[in-house]
Amino acid sequence: MKATEAKFLDFIKKSPQFVIPIYQRTYSWTERECRQLWDDILRTGSNDNVSAHFVGSIVYIEKGLYQVTSQSPLLVIDGQQRLTTMAILIAAVAKALEKLSEDKREPVDGFSPRKLRNYYLINPEEEGDRHYKLILSQTDRDSLIAVVAGNERPKEYSRRVAENHEFFKAWIDGCKGDLTALCKGIAKLMVVDISLNRDQDNPQLIFESMNSTGRELTQADLIRNFILMGLEPELQTRLYENYWRPMELDFGQEAYGTHFDSFMRHYLTVKTGDIPRLDAVYDAFKAHARSPKVAEAGVEASVADIRSFSRYFCAMALGAEPDHELKFAFNDLRELKVDVAYPFLLELYHDYTVDMLSKQDFAAAVRLIEAYVFRRAICNIPTNSLNKTFATFTKALKKDRYLESIQAHLLLLPSYRRFPNDEEFKRESQVRDLYNFRSRSYWLRRMENHGRKERVEVAEYTIEHILPQNENLSKAWKEALGSEWERIRDTWLHTLGNLTLTGYNSEYSDRAFVEKRDMPGGFKESPLRLNQGLGHLEQWNEETIKSRAQRLSEAAVAVWSAPQLSADVLTAYQPRTESTTGYSQEDHPHLLSGVGRELFEAFRKEVLVLDPVVSEEFLKLYVAYKAETNFVDVVPQSKRLRLSLNMPFADITDPRGMCKDVTGIGRWGNGDVEVGFASLEELPYIMGLVRQSFERQMGNGSEQ
Repeated sequence: MKATEAKFLDFIKKSPQFVIPIYQRTYSWTERECRQLWDDILRTGSNDNVSAHFVGSIVYIEKGLYQVTSQSPLLVIDGQQRLTTMAILIAAVAKALEKLSEDKREPVDGFSPRKLRNYYLINPEEEGDRHYKLILSQTDRDSLIAVVAGNERPKEYSRRVAENHEFFKAWIDGCKGDLTALCKGIAKLMVVDISLNRDQDNPQLIFESMNSTGRELTQADLIRNFILMGLEPELQTRLYENYWRPMELDFGQEAYGTHFDSFMRHYLTVKTGDIPRLDAVYDAFKAHARSPKVAEAGVEASVADIRSFSRYFCAMALGAEPDHELKFAFNDLRELKVDVAYPFLLELYHDYTVDMLSKQDFAAAVRLIEAYVFRRAICNIPTNSLNKTFATFTKALKKDRYLESIQAHLLLLPSYRRFPNDEEFKRESQVRDLYNFRSRSYWLRRMENHGRKERVEVAEYTIEHILPQNENLSKAWKEALGSEWERIRDTWLHTLGNLTLTGYNSEYSDRAFVEKRDMPGGFKESPLRLNQGLGHLEQWNEETIKSRAQRLSEAAVAVWSAPQLSADVLTAYQPRTESTTGYSQEDHPHLLSGVGRELFEAFRKEVLVLDPVVSEEFLKLYVAYKAETNFVDVVPQSKRLRLSLNMPFADITDPRGMCKDVTGIGRWGNGDVEVGFASLEELPYIMGLVRQSFERQMGNGSEQ
């Protein structure tokens, strides 16, 4: 590798041509990065005391073997964003200078329109692609050529290239013909010219280690380059064009930048069973790609598999599903923002495509997930365990009884992951504030359209509070509600029984109930299912609100239905929980009398009431307390209990400093945190430590 400092313009002028390899990401700088570069250039050009401004490095390797008679184009490993942005800016400056009078067309030596184009944008004596100094990949290519040549933009154009060109044109217009500072600033730009040796340098390692200015590479960018960069050009091109480019097109320019990293995270969760951290997807992919099974199958099989799963993801997450029934189901799930379910759904979709899972059962499974997530939200159950629930769900599948095994697993989830039953769901849906609920338009639409073949466009209606929101209720409303009108309004205003849809919100205003009922377009005439029954009521008060809430909650049970399995079937899926160790408290002498017994009885009482899912198991040398797995183990000692907390020592919050780091030290029990206690006075503090281990396990799959 050879690195030298160079003036940016000299570097471009002396170089035959830069080509962006097909595996590189598309041009991605936004107005923010362009504005930063613009401001830096103007600041540098306006100050004669500043001799240079460094804009980063350009790393490249010769495309072919160097020959004196024919210089090869240079493949850009790092620096595409700066090269492209400067080409767009120089093209805009050249065009702007053309519009000025003759005496102003070269504000700085070497900055005439002709020189700018012939030195830095084109190779005037070359034809075809060799005519241009910079050749981008795919959609970006034709868009940049149109900017440089001054042609009309192509039909399928790069939004980033087009938008940034317009930004620069507008900022140049703002200079009102005085481009001296701008040109001086461009002339002062410096880069580090880094030339790689094809035989000695590893482009991928150098690419990973670069810490360039500009827009940070996404995890997907790193993965794509990891797959393609080291391959022979012919194979590289074939894999990109057959697999990776179609994925980019399926996602689209915007969604590729916003969703592809998430897709790769879900894909790796499916393949490995572990959820990578958001900032460690690339590292997780490298480990996956280097695993014996994947490595043996070969790079093409790996890319083809990613391509297949990307289709499933686009169908579910980006609305590309062609089947109407599945499309509606995926759309409803997207409204709930249940991204954590995608690893599970990706496997289901794969099995659906290979006819292992019928469309009917697939749609039913999607609706079950929707119901599971929505019911939990209504019942205000914390979501921090959902990631792990869905990441490990496929382990419970019995694919010869696919849908049944999904239903059984949902019904058998422990309390903190439970599928709320009908009574809990009805009870909570009647009293929950559903107006300020995140997905209020979703639940109204689902209730209105459930079972309909002719769907109602709920977006065309507004939410109506039958009992008005106005804090200054009219006398008529206060009389209708009675002496406790304030309590009734505060209790029931935003709840299920008082909410509906209407196209006459402004006409209804704060009118009395009877007026809303009988006016043109009122409740009596409403065709909406949600308004059924309102036209027959004579008054609106606490009793009628509660009655309507009861009726609608029963309808909601059918919309978001729970799995239904017979007791015999469910029993067959029930995990065997009985202990097989053969040990009991009697096998631990220190727990049978004295201080040890007193401490243990008090401790176990506190631990077992943490959650109904907690179980106790006596082993030969210690007592284990489990949820998903052991979260605390008790090793009985003569005058104290020694606890092992199953969590990293770095994660424990221990203000008193009672805990000991036992990472890598042999001991009984699980985890890297050890703490002992010898008196009941210490128990409240000890339980605070134990709760940390328990809650960490409960939220083990949460976003990191």
